Amino acid sequence: MQIDDKQLKKYILDSGLVSKADIELAVKNAGADEEKWSEQLLSDGKISEKDLKRMESFVLGIPFINLVGEKIDSDVLSLIPEPIARIHNIITYKKGEKGLEVAMLDVDDLPVIDFVKKKSGLKILPRLTDTPSIKSALKQYQKSLDVEFGDIINKDASAIKSATEKGDKSDEDLAADLPVVRIVDSIISHAVSQGASDIHIEPGEHDLIIRYRIDGILREAMTLPREAGNGITARIKVLSNLKLDEKRLPQDGRFKIENNDQKVSFRVSTLPTFYGEKTVMRLLNENSHGFTLEGLGFHGEALERIHDSLKQRTGMILATGPTGSGKTTTLYTVLDMLNKPEVNISTVEDPIEYQMPKVNQTQVKPEIGLTFANGLRTLLRQDPDIIMVGEIRDGETASLAVNASLTGHLVLSTIHTNSAAGAIPRLIDIGVEPFLIISTVKTVISQRLVRKLCSTGGKYFMSPDEIKSLAKLVDLDRMLAYLKAENIVGPNDTWDKIPLYHPDNTEKCPEGYAGRVGIHEVLKVNSAIKEMIIRGASGDEIEVQAKKDGMMTMIEDGVFQAVKGETTIEEVLRVVSE
Repeated sequence: MQIDDKQLKKYILDSGLVSKADIELAVKNAGADEEKWSEQLLSDGKISEKDLKRMESFVLGIPFINLVGEKIDSDVLSLIPEPIARIHNIITYKKGEKGLEVAMLDVDDLPVIDFVKKKSGLKILPRLTDTPSIKSALKQYQKSLDVEFGDIINKDASAIKSATEKGDKSDEDLAADLPVVRIVDSIISHAVSQGASDIHIEPGEHDLIIRYRIDGILREAMTLPREAGNGITARIKVLSNLKLDEKRLPQDGRFKIENNDQKVSFRVSTLPTFYGEKTVMRLLNENSHGFTLEGLGFHGEALERIHDSLKQRTGMILATGPTGSGKTTTLYTVLDMLNKPEVNISTVEDPIEYQMPKVNQTQVKPEIGLTFANGLRTLLRQDPDIIMVGEIRDGETASLAVNASLTGHLVLSTIHTNSAAGAIPRLIDIGVEPFLIISTVKTVISQRLVRKLCSTGGKYFMSPDEIKSLAKLVDLDRMLAYLKAENIVGPNDTWDKIPLYHPDNTEKCPEGYAGRVGIHEVLKVNSAIKEMIIRGASGDEIEVQAKKDGMMTMIEDGVFQAVKGETTIEEVLRVVSE
């Protein structure tokens, strides 16, 4: 079932997605493996995998199937063992009178097709699919959290309780006990499969509560016997290289797991509480690279302002917002855009959340004197072009960052304020002189993360009362003009004619949301803002001027995303008011 290269090239050209020059360059770059030209086209970003697979399916005369979000009958899915499905990227998804339909990335993988045929005793009907479909289907091999924990509790809880009460095992022995290892492995694997950003393990008077933070919302996952707490904490400490016998002081550590094609880092924090040590693990997916500013939710004037500031090679770009608002992801995305062979990029971070190639990253270690300030002072002797400081917390770090930007460096950093305009008075409060701020700070980005809608099925129109309530928070005339300018709504639309959306609860998304997107405000420090800084204007006054200069506020950006169908007004108001 070999694909006809000439026919595929013609079909791709006719589609208009790529040019003849793009194809010729891909063939040239493929070198000796000329038949790999289509893969080269894919890696060059000239065409998406889904588009390529659809065209291949047309040329081969084989249907293309999209399995993202599709529920597969467990009896059909289990016809192929999970390891075989993962290794060979093949999914059995439908059994009918004509045979067994299987989704594959490579329909020429005849040995695995023959294996499935012999195992099922059915005629095999290959279908082309793409990587997101395979990943979506593979998740369905996972047991439900309740089922797996139920099995573990029934088999192992009494053993854990008995070992703990007897006191004849050290923490090191408990950490190596099979029941404890199984519970920790289950907690971790389910957190990864459900897309959790944090795991909370909280001891209470009678129970041990396991909670996951998913899409910014903390949810209870399971309740375990309190006696399991010491063993679970000990196991996590062993994984994180923490001191097992230190239970009176907080500890921080990290470890990494690799599961098939996933690499996940865990940032671990333990804290003594009244009923025992509480453990929180932050999950950082190391495969989650390749973000774009557009993909993070930036658009229009805000996007242009960031691109303009990146063209400069000196000054400061600041990201603000509370913990968990996506500041670091935004700065890493900017660093990725700036990461060229001709520039030297160095960072001082706490912690290093993502490891970036060709970037010199330093982890802060206050216990040995390696603070943000000391690390930054040393970086300046390392001939950097671009510097990222994980956070400006004090006057010394702020002063060094400002001086670095004055002496020919581009400095990126974060600072904790509630708004973009609020970053200016915050810098003054920690000791930065106003005349230095206007000479260095170019752009301030403030952001939050809102949950994304799974679908736009819950369509509705705002009532007059709802419009009046929203108008108290947002300049609706200004917003409407912007939406029309961006062609998001029609030229004659009014607010009562613009559709909005409620969460549409489905089996796939019980709450109607999946994933998150950023809402932002990007303040450009122009001449008018500089004059206000010199005369000591407040953050509120600076924000008023910034809006006059075209800045969309965070809540306005949230309304923009809601009109686009990315999220809901309720979700925006919930996040902005927090």
